[in-house]
Amino acid sequence: MQSGKIVVENLYKVFGQNPEEAIDLLKQGWSKDKILAEKGAVIGVSDVSFSVEEGEIFVLMGLSGSGKSTLIRLINRLIEPSAGNVYIDGQNVAKMAKSELVDLRRRDMSMVFQSFALMPSRSVLDNAAFGLEVAGVGRKEREKRAMDVLAQVGLDTFAHKYPNQLSGGMQQRVGLARALAVDPSIMIMDEAFSALDPLKRREMQDVLLELQKTHRRTIIFVSHDIEEAMRIGSRIGIMEGGKLIQVGTPQELVDNPANDYVRNFFDTVDTNRYLTAGQLKADSVPVYVNNGVAPCALTVCQELQAQDKHYAFVVDQDKRFTGSISLEKIALMTEGGHSIKLSKDVLKPIVPVPEDMPLDQVIERLVDNEGPIPVVDANGFYSGAISKGRLLNRLQGE
Repeated sequence: MQSGKIVVENLYKVFGQNPEEAIDLLKQGWSKDKILAEKGAVIGVSDVSFSVEEGEIFVLMGLSGSGKSTLIRLINRLIEPSAGNVYIDGQNVAKMAKSELVDLRRRDMSMVFQSFALMPSRSVLDNAAFGLEVAGVGRKEREKRAMDVLAQVGLDTFAHKYPNQLSGGMQQRVGLARALAVDPSIMIMDEAFSALDPLKRREMQDVLLELQKTHRRTIIFVSHDIEEAMRIGSRIGIMEGGKLIQVGTPQELVDNPANDYVRNFFDTVDTNRYLTAGQLKADSVPVYVNNGVAPCALTVCQELQAQDKHYAFVVDQDKRFTGSISLEKIALMTEGGHSIKLSKDVLKPIVPVPEDMPLDQVIERLVDNEGPIPVVDANGFYSGAISKGRLLNRLQGE
């Protein structure tokens, strides 16, 4: 079995009689169209396997009828699978008793739909607290938790309004707050923002990404919008005809599409806009380690000249960025053969950029900085550098 917060193994859904026969025919190579024509069975999902890591936003994409909405309803068993397994934290959801399944949905899993599905006669606060009410949480406690999540989505001042007094975007925030109120570790979002206009949709994407920074929930997000998928997804799964065609990071799918179907999703998108610092970084700047003894400026100067490099970075023994220095400055410091150490006080302090920083912010930093900028990973360790030349080469397809 694969590892992950959610693991899907060889999952099938056949609508109609004799699903076992239809699955056998699929394994023999029959097409879904032939099975429909000759056996009257509709193939919703066919032999799908993948895993979702804890804290990941995994986006499912595909054209209408590709099976993505059916697939997510198999994961939380709103639809019964015809064959296969779904594991959540190692427990097989496909084999759970109904009582266990209800408990899992109430305790650890929320779903957000395209339609806001708010109750018009209830206030924003009561709508947000509804899942907690169903779970049997007392009024005082559920209202406190609902107010907390309304504050997270920027609606605490609207707690006593009613849905018809809110805009579409605000109503969808209430729907999101209702899902968050039970504090689930897993959220399943089915075209959650697609009914909103482009500006409101982007606003809700921002809200989701901001919440994800602090809570790191595991999210499966169904979308038909490739730009949305590239913006929020750590990985994207592309579906066609009930099958999962390819899974990868946005850049992996752009660089190595499995077929024309996958390639066509990206044809109308300027994919460069979704590059991050981690994708732009390179080992283009010589790095010296201060392990208690600062590097010798004269040695660094000679090595930079030999490599035709104009900047050097210094990191500590734990690979944390310490500072930058230019060849020009080192050359001035070492005139006459002086032996000087590159201690912290002679280095230029630069605030490193995280690997997930988007392209537009990277460009701003490069414009503000004379030389290359350092990149650090999620743990704060130095992982590479971005220079203006590197950025231009990447945008031009190298």
